[in-house]
Amino acid sequence: VQLQASGGGLVQTGGSMRLSCAASGRTFSSYIMGWFRQAPGKEREFVAGISWSGGRTNYADSVKGRFTISRDNGKNTVYLQMNSLEPEDTAVYYCAADSGSVNYPRRTDREYDYWGQGTLVTVSS
Repeated sequence: VQLQASGGGLVQTGGSMRLSCAASGRTFSSYIMGWFRQAPGKEREFVAGISWSGGRTNYADSVKGRFTISRDNGKNTVYLQMNSLEPEDTAVYYCAADSGSVNYPRRTDREYDYWGQGTLVTVSS
């Protein structure tokens, strides 16, 4: 599967932004989807994940209550709605797909087989 992330840009503190990740292929609904991010000088970290049909989600503590992950299997797209953005959210955001058989979004990046190219989100103070 090929992944194409979009929607990044510059936003002020407290603002909102929605990222999208479009996937190629006909088996999108069989992938766990996740969002990760990497800030300058830091390691890549898990942000959010969603199960095959969207019934289960998993969030990093740092974004819980502010970010929402969702998916539209008819459009082969996963979204990340980000609200109440903070300068600490500044990072390159990556979408990823896990082709494994466990229908629960895991937090470790080694579980994900496919990665998009990343989209930069900058939150100004």
